[in-house]
Amino acid sequence: MKKLVSNKLVSTKNIYDELYNSLYGSLCVFSNKYVDNLEKSKDIVQEVFIKLWNHKILTEPEDAIKAYLYTSVRNKSLDYLKSKEYKVKTKATNVDLRLLQSETYFEKEVLIEEVSRLVDNALKTLPNKCREVVELSMKGRQNDEIAEELNISINTVKSQKKIAYKKLRPLLRGSYAALLLVLLN
Repeated sequence: MKKLVSNKLVSTKNIYDELYNSLYGSLCVFSNKYVDNLEKSKDIVQEVFIKLWNHKILTEPEDAIKAYLYTSVRNKSLDYLKSKEYKVKTKATNVDLRLLQSETYFEKEVLIEEVSRLVDNALKTLPNKCREVVELSMKGRQNDEIAEELNISINTVKSQKKIAYKKLRPLLRGSYAALLLVLLN
């Protein structure tokens, strides 16, 4: 019986670690959209992960855990904006809490973070040169600028983009609708 319990604990810790490693950065960026202070955002996300561990809800489906994390981070971020600590540090009360508390804002920001995370993960699967070319292209650089910066020919840039898009398309297929929603809002 003891061995079963320890295996369950190891499994729970592995799930927790995987969630932490895959969502920590996105949740920090998400919180920062509310509090505009990266260090405070990191603190908020840490508190939420501690709460997640203490409440032992890691047996829930992954989507439910993600929803819990994003909702908890939003609520903690809003609590911070309403706190005396925030008001004293910023000497301001001009934050539009109505906008930040709206479901529309919340859903849009979650969607942006999730799509960004999916795109980042997909980019990591590309060979180095393909990834560099696509990242520079995503930053608005033209093919000739990319070629010059990476010291490669324009034809190489074009072929690397073609390879990258061919590999990315199946990885991001389910994300097209979400990406479209983000772009339209």
